[in-house]
Amino acid sequence: MAKIAQVSAKYIVHAEINIEGVVDRPDVIGAIFGQTEGLLGSDLELRELQRSGRIGRIEVNIETKSGKSYGTIIVPSSLDKAETSIVGASLEIIQRIGPCNAKIKVTNIEDVRVSKRQFVVDRAKQLLKNLIETVMPDSQELADEVAYAVRVMEIQEYGKERLPAGPAVDESDELLVVEGRADVLNLLKHGFKNVIAMNGTNVPETIAELSKKKTITAFVDGDRGGDLIIKELGAVSELDFVTKAPDGKEVEELTKKEIHKALRNRVAFEQAKTEIQASEKDAKSVDRRVPDRRVPSRDYKERRTHPLQRGLPPRAPPPSKPKVPTPREKEVFGAMLEDLIGTRGAYILDPKLNILGKVPLSELQGTIKSLKSGIYAVVFDGVIDKDTLITAERAYVNFLVAMDTKVKATGRVTILISDNL
Repeated sequence: MAKIAQVSAKYIVHAEINIEGVVDRPDVIGAIFGQTEGLLGSDLELRELQRSGRIGRIEVNIETKSGKSYGTIIVPSSLDKAETSIVGASLEIIQRIGPCNAKIKVTNIEDVRVSKRQFVVDRAKQLLKNLIETVMPDSQELADEVAYAVRVMEIQEYGKERLPAGPAVDESDELLVVEGRADVLNLLKHGFKNVIAMNGTNVPETIAELSKKKTITAFVDGDRGGDLIIKELGAVSELDFVTKAPDGKEVEELTKKEIHKALRNRVAFEQAKTEIQASEKDAKSVDRRVPDRRVPSRDYKERRTHPLQRGLPPRAPPPSKPKVPTPREKEVFGAMLEDLIGTRGAYILDPKLNILGKVPLSELQGTIKSLKSGIYAVVFDGVIDKDTLITAERAYVNFLVAMDTKVKATGRVTILISDNL
């Protein structure tokens, strides 16, 4: 009669055996059948169970070392859970094998179906992944891909300054004015064709002329540079509405939902102008408490073009000892650091903990050098090294906040890492 194999069993009993002497495999099998005979009654007699195919071939592996034998016993079973457990427990009553003392310990009863089910799940995941990668996209995906390609191809050059613009500048009654070409591309990608870029911080004559005939909405980045662009647009053109990207974000980074939300929340230019003046007034009140020790520089005009430099408070003198962060500062730094995890980016903050701008980690040192002053803290997703610390010292930065540090704090800069927050 055929015997049950491990591959067709429902459960497998795993046991370990330690024998104080040298024995062979047949001795162990003989002891298993002999010493359990009549113990469990006729229904669970091992010989009868094996003849009926409900217990499979018992596997015994024995090794001899230093006059003692060690090994494993494997018993396949198609009985139910309770009966399999009883058979497994019966193995542990064996105390002698041949002339030697022995000890058998059941380590595990494995449900073969669980391991098979896990194999099925893992294999199904691989097959589904291959299917997704190789199958043809559905009609909606094809349509989206074609629409995206067409919208990006629609970017044009408008006016004598050859400004990046969408195809609907002439025919639209309303225009969105953004800062650069990347902003135009992002808005085109999401279906906004009535958009034109300034291509710099100076307002082109083309936009000034368009503002006399059309309704103009300035759509700027959520930093100090955006406030300056709003003021310049309002000074030389007839600006109607203003909207900004969320704090620390640029228009080129926004999703379709964020763009629609920003446009729904646009405000009249006069209201935006009042808000900007109020924030500048607050910044000046901070300036009065900080001695102004700046020295006029020949490259002032060059530095003025940096978008984060505009409207910064004067450079503060180097502190005589490291500043101790307040509970609120630690809370703000911790939240910003958590927000930056995985982005490889950096936030640059002013004394009121407002975000002056967000830059990639690769551009952080260059940005600090170009600003030179007015930076209160820098929070970034990375590790503080010697070069970053030296650059921060020269710019009179008060706090460097990062995931970790390779250097110790000096007398000028307070270093905070994620463990401190």
